[in-house]
Amino acid sequence: MIELDGSEGGGQLFRSALTLSALTRTTFEMNGIRGSRPEPGLAPQHVTALETVAEVCDATLKGAEIGSSTVTFEPDEPTGGRYEAAIGTAGSVTLLFDAVLPLASGLDRPLTLTASGGTSVAWSPTMPWYRRVKLPLLRRAGTHAAVDVDRPGFYPAGGGRATLTLAPSTPSSVTLRDRGEREGALVHSTATTDLAEADVAERQTKLAHDRLVEIETDVEITERTTRYVAADSTGAVALVVVEYENGVIGADALGEPGKPAEDVADEAIDAALSDDESGAGVDENLADQLIPWLAIAGGEIRIPTITDHVETHVDLLTAFGFDVRIEQTDDEPVLVSEP
Repeated sequence: MIELDGSEGGGQLFRSALTLSALTRTTFEMNGIRGSRPEPGLAPQHVTALETVAEVCDATLKGAEIGSSTVTFEPDEPTGGRYEAAIGTAGSVTLLFDAVLPLASGLDRPLTLTASGGTSVAWSPTMPWYRRVKLPLLRRAGTHAAVDVDRPGFYPAGGGRATLTLAPSTPSSVTLRDRGEREGALVHSTATTDLAEADVAERQTKLAHDRLVEIETDVEITERTTRYVAADSTGAVALVVVEYENGVIGADALGEPGKPAEDVADEAIDAALSDDESGAGVDENLADQLIPWLAIAGGEIRIPTITDHVETHVDLLTAFGFDVRIEQTDDEPVLVSEP
């Protein structure tokens, strides 16, 4: 059994431990879970992830309750089938999917997971980013995965519903060291129907488009979309994606009461351009989330910066016996792994 310290890594570290444990069939005990957070221990969305992964791999577990700071997880082999999970209120659906997504490499048959909660909420990947940035990249690397959204969910009510579909996969090496030439960009804006009269989605799209063209004069806008959706709580998302021959930079931003649509678009543009200027092959958020795939299939990823999440993630993989390391170069740092 592996003993892990969860005090510094937050919920992402805990979810990744579940995934790696299920893939390697290695029992672990994590202590001090989310110890550095204002409200330490497991929150409802972490308990849901724990119970869902346990169901997929028929695991024996201890500590599956809200507020628990110690969890023991003893997995069996992951198996496909149909699963459902209800996070409650606006707990992140995309983060729940993240705990299950890498299990595609260990499945014996297809898997579907239908989850309810928040599809685009703070401190987590929004659903537009997830579907238009992360999943396309993983599919190109051999992971058979898709997400269908039945209903969006924003803070505070949540009420969203989406389904993750996986098929048994053999991921290929993730090589994103040299991103190549820029191929284009897309701007995507979503807002709830109660914001239609104020043209929130259109304003987000227009400002993001105009700023991108003004700053990056040679960029080709290959897609520009605007949509309104019905949801239990008011919400808006702006997404900017810059695509390369061998890489992708994506950045999103959420609307909130009192925050002008133009400020939402500015936030997404600023983040996208910052990562674009770094020369990295992926954006800062994707860098952290691709680390499990490096462990599974190997590869090299040039990243914008070494965040705390990246460092704790690499340490976690080392604890599970994977060779993933950070190489400092004259330019940006590179994540390297040999399967």
